[in-house]
Amino acid sequence: MIDVTPDEARKNGIAHIGSQPIALAAVALAVLLAGGGTVALWRASTGSYPETDRAIAIRQIQTRATEATEQLADKTKAIGVTQQEQVDQLQALQEQMQGVKRLLAAQQNDARRLSDQVGTLAGAIDSLRQSFASAQSSDTPAPGPARRATARSKPAGAATHAQRKRAKSHG
Repeated sequence: MIDVTPDEARKNGIAHIGSQPIALAAVALAVLLAGGGTVALWRASTGSYPETDRAIAIRQIQTRATEATEQLADKTKAIGVTQQEQVDQLQALQEQMQGVKRLLAAQQNDARRLSDQVGTLAGAIDSLRQSFASAQSSDTPAPGPARRATARSKPAGAATHAQRKRAKSHG
């Protein structure tokens, strides 16, 4: 560091400035006022205030964020409604499927019942055929003159009831 003696300070004028602090403060204040005035004049001439612009930008960002949040909430509600509709449709389809299954089971039961009835009827028809066949074999006596005579006494076009049944079963 350089040591300055009081004699040298007086010769260079440094002591002179240090001895008048009020004047130094006045000059500093004048420089500050001039700088502030220059900034104020510049803002007034350009019409731009950074603080106001920042506040407006913040409000716009907040407005956009609020709108985005509302849109997101609306979309979320719409998705919830759509999901509920899909759940309702799925439940309706499940109920329809259960109804179809019940109808199919009822039809299968009816088909089994009808099949059983057809089998019963087929068995009854077979037993009737057998009884009819056994009745025919027991009804036909041995050919003799008396049987021929009764057959001749009937008109030529008249057939017996048994003959008609035989003809139907063979034809």
